[in-house]
Amino acid sequence: MGTYPLDTLGRPLHDLRISVTDRCNFRCVYCMPKEVFGKDFQFLPRAEILTFEEIERLAQIFVSLGVQKIRLTGGEPLVRRNLEVLVEKLAKIGELDLTLTTNGSLLSQKARPLAEAGLRRVTVSLDSLDDATFKRMNDADFPVAKVLAGIEAAHAAGLAPIKINMVTKRGVNETSIVPMARYFKGTGMTLRFIEFMDVGSTNGWRLDDVVAMIDREMPLEPVQSGYRGEVAARYRYKDGGGEIGVISSVTQPFCADCTRARLSADGALYTCLFATQGHDLRALLRSGASDEEISSAIAAVWTERTDRYSDLRSEQTAGLHKIEMSFIGG
Repeated sequence: MGTYPLDTLGRPLHDLRISVTDRCNFRCVYCMPKEVFGKDFQFLPRAEILTFEEIERLAQIFVSLGVQKIRLTGGEPLVRRNLEVLVEKLAKIGELDLTLTTNGSLLSQKARPLAEAGLRRVTVSLDSLDDATFKRMNDADFPVAKVLAGIEAAHAAGLAPIKINMVTKRGVNETSIVPMARYFKGTGMTLRFIEFMDVGSTNGWRLDDVVAMIDREMPLEPVQSGYRGEVAARYRYKDGGGEIGVISSVTQPFCADCTRARLSADGALYTCLFATQGHDLRALLRSGASDEEISSAIAAVWTERTDRYSDLRSEQTAGLHKIEMSFIGG
């Protein structure tokens, strides 16, 4: 095995996010708002979406280039039929950290089959424990109790440690911050607060404020990051009740340590969440290219990678065409 590729900033290819579908059963205001993704929205035709066999082949090639962690995303990955079949294929590749991000809506039924197929852990998106607030954010009239039942099912199936991601939006769900912290404290699950994307840096809403709100009731102290490229700043409860994470991709970018590549549902490789264009791997797969040719193509894209969108976030990036987050898996 030769040396693994590094990008222009010396960043290795360590994490791969695979979007298995561009569809979702929620219409969260910050990801797939109804005014864009309405009844007439044209999702990808099935023939354009990578098959499980194609995803497995690409995953093996990415692992040969140094990838150690694969996260399945969407859209909502659990709306892709028979996802556990794909999980079983990926789990056989090697010592992978194989995980999945979900809105939790279908987790009650899917947690055990996924765990049995070889999924190691899950991250669940949950923006409030208050039903009215949660429904306002998911815009699909979906009750919070069903997501909590899904989280319990994941816990019972041994998908641990479970992470809970809460997107914080000032004026919408900030009153849910402390109740969420209270609810998950002591459960062994890590609650992570994510800065609302595209807020700019002028609205005065910093995730330091979130930490301060929780710290007043449940004292916190900072924890060292676990590895290069870890996106969350970590804090633990001083009484030993676990920890929280804070992800400030807008006001405190972590581009310098980003080791993530993203594969869209239709087989395009993106080197940044804010990328304006992808690199078509599906065409290579379907034109009969060898594993070596595909590997060389991926390595070539990675070694030329210069992305640091959030670092540069300014007039330069404001006008760029942006790929929808739901399309390349958040």
